Amino acid sequence: MKPDFDLGLVLREVEKAIQPYPKAAMFELFEQGYDTLFEQLISCIISIRTLDETTIPVSLRLFEQARTPEQILAIDIPTLIDLLYGTTYPDQKAYTLHGIADRIINEFGGELPADYETLISLKGVGPKCANLALGVATGQAAISVDVHVHRVVNRWGYVQTKQPEQTLKKLEAQVPREQWVNINRLLMPFGKHICTGSLPRCSTCVVLPWCEQVGVERHR
Repeated sequence: MKPDFDLGLVLREVEKAIQPYPKAAMFELFEQGYDTLFEQLISCIISIRTLDETTIPVSLRLFEQARTPEQILAIDIPTLIDLLYGTTYPDQKAYTLHGIADRIINEFGGELPADYETLISLKGVGPKCANLALGVATGQAAISVDVHVHRVVNRWGYVQTKQPEQTLKKLEAQVPREQWVNINRLLMPFGKHICTGSLPRCSTCVVLPWCEQVGVERHR
């Protein structure tokens, strides 16, 4: 990491740079009114291995039919699979959503607890979705590390990790808590559209003065 690297300054520059691009899916859905913890968690599960361009319309199609655990559980599996068409593994995700809805109703009285340990105890929910849903829906300080966040912070030289799980631990130790939710909100679109996996836009990137360009062999 360069000696003058200032995360707050870098994130402010990133925020300006991503203005022309679409928001990350969970944040876009939140702004459209799908702001409960359950809705955010469901959309995050839909988003697994699925592009935002698909995640948002699939989530909206599902929410036209069901927005609560009771409503999800009332949909039979074949119909739920049809509603999830377009996402990856729709069959698996349909059973996952049913299982989550069932536990919420039968163990938590229909109300999903805003608690990280509870969320990751749900089958099909990992740290990324648990933290993202909590951060977006409740404002809790939580860092969600997807492939974009993992790549960007390693390319900057801000962390040196091999796996997203390692990146999460490093970021929790290094990033001020008031910036935790911003990490995914800003770095997901930044990594998708600017600091891309191949041929990143380094020549016009606002972060270039602070970036170590770790692993970058070719760029635009």
